[in-house]
Amino acid sequence: MGHSTTASGSPASAAAPDSASGTTAKASGTKAPATKAKAPGTAAKAGTAGHTKKPRQAPKGASSAGSRTSGSGHAERVFLVQTAFAELGGSAHGPGEIAEFTGLDDSVVYRILQSGIYQRIFERVDRGLYRLRTSAAQLAFTALDHRLDGAQTVLRDLRKATDGGLAFLYMVAPFSGAQRQCVDMAVGDSDLAELGMTPRDVLSVTRSLRTGASGRTILAYLPEVLQQRVLAEPVPDQAGPGVYRDNDALVASLAEVRDLGHALGYEECMAGWNSCAAPIMWDGSIMGAVLLLKLKSVMPVAPESVIEATKEAAAVLSRYGAARPSADQD
Repeated sequence: MGHSTTASGSPASAAAPDSASGTTAKASGTKAPATKAKAPGTAAKAGTAGHTKKPRQAPKGASSAGSRTSGSGHAERVFLVQTAFAELGGSAHGPGEIAEFTGLDDSVVYRILQSGIYQRIFERVDRGLYRLRTSAAQLAFTALDHRLDGAQTVLRDLRKATDGGLAFLYMVAPFSGAQRQCVDMAVGDSDLAELGMTPRDVLSVTRSLRTGASGRTILAYLPEVLQQRVLAEPVPDQAGPGVYRDNDALVASLAEVRDLGHALGYEECMAGWNSCAAPIMWDGSIMGAVLLLKLKSVMPVAPESVIEATKEAAAVLSRYGAARPSADQD
């Protein structure tokens, strides 16, 4: 069946009929021996039976939670619990599962969850199971506001640098962590018909993370739990002849994407079109990918100039979303 290769580069990403994947990180917390009473912000008793606590490394340059004031220590534990929901995947989790993942005591996690319900951060969906409220999505949308202002200019520059290539910006879909959607493009006078794509193709083929250079680029940096979800999906019926149908080969291609910083696709999403994609990374997390498409007859193999131009476009968009030092930081 079809296949694609990747060339070297640094992580940058965008979104189009190809993709890359994301990475995860964990914060740390410490535990003190159990005491009869525990005030908020103090360390909790040693782990509950049945849960093996995982040691966590304190953030670089910061002291452990136990050496901080109770207020700051409690805040760190709250952030750990919030982060756990994002990194564990799935729809809902219990206090014990979150405690094991974060290294916090079960009772501390339970109190944070109960407080979060009152603060409209978490919600109880079943006996002993919780999830983030949709208000968390509003925080994300607020954080993303204006981050991609100027993306159209970046895509037009990419199109010009690649002698009329079709440039697309794909981002991780906001309502599914295992899909993508096209949010911008620079295609000149071209339209979907010229691409050989119908609206159905756009909704079924190009949103899948297992098809195309941009899809695999996003997939390469996603947490393993989301990667496994994608690997369990069937290959879209309308996918091109070069799509990866063997999961082992697909997984191997993801390692190449991470090593080289880009992906090359050969007729993965549609017959007659080859592509190059690079990841867009914001604060160490995959957000999307830049995709460059050209006809196979024009670009049988992506030249180094196309690869570098695509990676540079993704790098620029990555810088748009990077955290900037606050005014009180050196």
